[in-house]
Parts: sequence; C-alpha cells; structure tokens
Amino acid sequence: MRDMVISLAVIVLAAGVIYVFVPHDEDEDPVKRVSYQVELDSARRAAPYPVAAPRGLSDDWRATSVRYQARGDSGSVWHLGFMAPGNEYVAIEQSDDRRPHVFVRDVTRGAEKTGKTRRIAGEDWERYSGPKYDALVREAADGKSTTVVMGTAPDRQLTHMVEALDIRRAPSPSAPASPSVPPSPSPSTDDGSAKPGDDAEAATS
Repeated sequence: MRDMVISLAVIVLAAGVIYVFVPHDEDEDPVKRVSYQVELDSARRAAPYPVAAPRGLSDDWRATSVRYQARGDSGSVWHLGFMAPGNEYVAIEQSDDRRPHVFVRDVTRGAEKTGKTRRIAGEDWERYSGPKYDALVREAADGKSTTVVMGTAPDRQLTHMVEALDIRRAPSPSAPASPSVPPSPSPSTDDGSAKPGDDAEAATS
C-alpha cells in the first residue's frame, strides 16, 4: 500500500512538472475548426437535391463537422455542424428521405412540431421544440428533400443561420467550345494578289 501511494505521488509530481515547463497557450480555442468547402462542392455535385451551406457568417461561427452520405438508411444525407457565438451548437441537416417526419425526429433527438411557422427569407419554416434540440424545418417545394436547422442555440441564432443559407446545386459544366476552322485562303498569283476572274463575274462580250 505504501509503495502504491509513493508511485501515485511520483506520477502526480511528474505531471505537474510537465504542465509547468511545457509551453501551452491558455487562450487557444479548444474547439477544432474544420474546412468544409471541398466536401460542400462534392456534395453539391453528388446530391439529388440542392445542398445548403451558409454564406457571410462572422468568424465567431466555427465549423466543427461535415459529412455527406449517399443512399443510406435516411436517404442521401448532408450534415454541416457549427459552434455558434456563445458556444451553442447549430447544425444543418438535409435528406431526401421519403419519410421526412422520421428524419426530423432522428436528427433533432425527438423534437416535435410546435404548430408555429416563421417566414424567413421568403420561405416558411416550421418550428420544432425538443428536450435536446430546437429546430426550424422546411420541406422543398417539390417535396423531394427536407432541410433542418437545429441545435442548442436560441431561436435568434437558428434564424440567423437560416437567413445565411445558400441552397443550390453545383453549376452544370459548360459545353466545350467547338474548334474554330480557319478560312481557306483565296488562290493568289506569285505576287500575292488574287487571280483575275477568281471572285469576279466573267465579263460578257
């Protein structure tokens, strides 16, 4: 028992020495940011629906997770997660699941409709509330996809995310230009001038 106590004391002392003498930044952001542009471009090319991502958010909004899964149990799913100002979680979830109510229930951990809607950027979004996450939900006009903006963040931050959304597909590749064919040179004389009668009508006698 005595040896165990001594060993534990040595370990604690060593850990303290390492903490004191190894440089570390007290102001370092513990949230690991991720870059998502490559994944976004790929998803917009592959997804069967226009994919949502924000534009113009301040640096206080930190992207923390991104993924696209094609043809899974919940259809083709796009996820983009953020840490909002105040260290609140906000995520964008999209799917073409034919059971949108099941998809919304799963990603929001059981949030339910409140019966209220919000008109944001010209679109109606349904409000959901749950024990873990609240959400704003919109079904596409063609009924082929569902977009969910959800998280622990207050309603004003969820609304701010919806206002920032850019929902679109990847641009179609432009058709390759037809190669230009240079005009055929006119027959010419040795000195470079056109031969008589090449371009002129024959004179009548």
